[in-house]
Amino acid sequence: MTDVAAGAGNLLEQALDSLRQLLGPGWSVRLLPQEERDPATDVALDGSVQITPPDGASPFTEILVAARRSVTPRDVDTELRAMRGIMRLVNDRKPLLVVSPWISPRAQQRLRHQDIAYLDLTGNASLSITYPSIRIHTQGASKAPKSSPREPDSGRAVGLGGARAGRIVRFLADFAPPYRAKEIADATGVSLAWVSRLLGQVEDQLLIRRDGRTITEVNWPDLLRARAESHDLLRQNTYVSAVALNGARSTIADLGELLRGGRVEGRIAVTGSLAAQKIAPLVIGGQLLLYVDDEPGAPDLWIDALNLLPDSGRGDVLLLRASDPIVFEGTRAVDGVPHVALTQVVLDGLSGPGRMPAEAEQVLQRLIGTEPEWRRPWSPNRG
Repeated sequence: MTDVAAGAGNLLEQALDSLRQLLGPGWSVRLLPQEERDPATDVALDGSVQITPPDGASPFTEILVAARRSVTPRDVDTELRAMRGIMRLVNDRKPLLVVSPWISPRAQQRLRHQDIAYLDLTGNASLSITYPSIRIHTQGASKAPKSSPREPDSGRAVGLGGARAGRIVRFLADFAPPYRAKEIADATGVSLAWVSRLLGQVEDQLLIRRDGRTITEVNWPDLLRARAESHDLLRQNTYVSAVALNGARSTIADLGELLRGGRVEGRIAVTGSLAAQKIAPLVIGGQLLLYVDDEPGAPDLWIDALNLLPDSGRGDVLLLRASDPIVFEGTRAVDGVPHVALTQVVLDGLSGPGRMPAEAEQVLQRLIGTEPEWRRPWSPNRG
């Protein structure tokens, strides 16, 4: 009995309908009845499917299907990899197809690495068969739909969205291990129980590795990417739009003068494309994004101080009310103006609109190459 026994039938039906649409008119996709299935490879599988081309004369093929309500990279490298290994031991060369409501980009990558086909209900699919010739590779949703089932757990679901997860992701990315869950909880102000649950989820995603209770390794680049899949910069931080009459770069210079003169109170920090340019010079143009305090009057205060023109659309300056103070942690002075931490630039860019994700990837590659220069070992007594 699989973990989706109750809902496997419905999931299989929807997945097979999607496969029929991908193959096109004339192709036959038939779920074989139980008596026609090979018992040698039937363990933990949810179906055997016969695919016949339109002409009917070409040889049909049979694929084995495993339906899962969720698929993590860890599932791929453990259960599904073992399943594929058993099939090969019994000399069963039929393709293995994993179907799920949604499969994350990281899980898709691991499935391709293990030579396992996949299809989800958002349009992500990869299937390659020699006879009859079938080559399918499509891209669907890169972020989990709201209706997509979350991680199976007996308690409240946790994930990489939301403010608490943002604090933990920043900690894991900013500080090199070793450290334990309690140290993360103490440093971020998030409850130990919640931290422990989230660490279990990111471990399933192969984003951290532990030796007992101690985190020994963090795949921080993919962790930042995974966080961006569950976060939307302009949805999670309400903003006010404005126009810089003399251009965004002039506004940054004016901001530096204001701060040096101490004429405005409140926090502010540059993020987005103009922050990315200071790290990866290949990034050009873009809006000026400024984090300000999450108070109703904070954006208007800075608009007045910087002589900006309020705009009801999306001007060249966006003032974002910080949904969590973590965005002000680790700010850096660049030409006398506060910029968000390096990892925050990446997070904001990956979850931002337009070309910001591509710009963030440029920054991320720069950070990967200079990790020893900015990523600090964790010390509980760092002050």
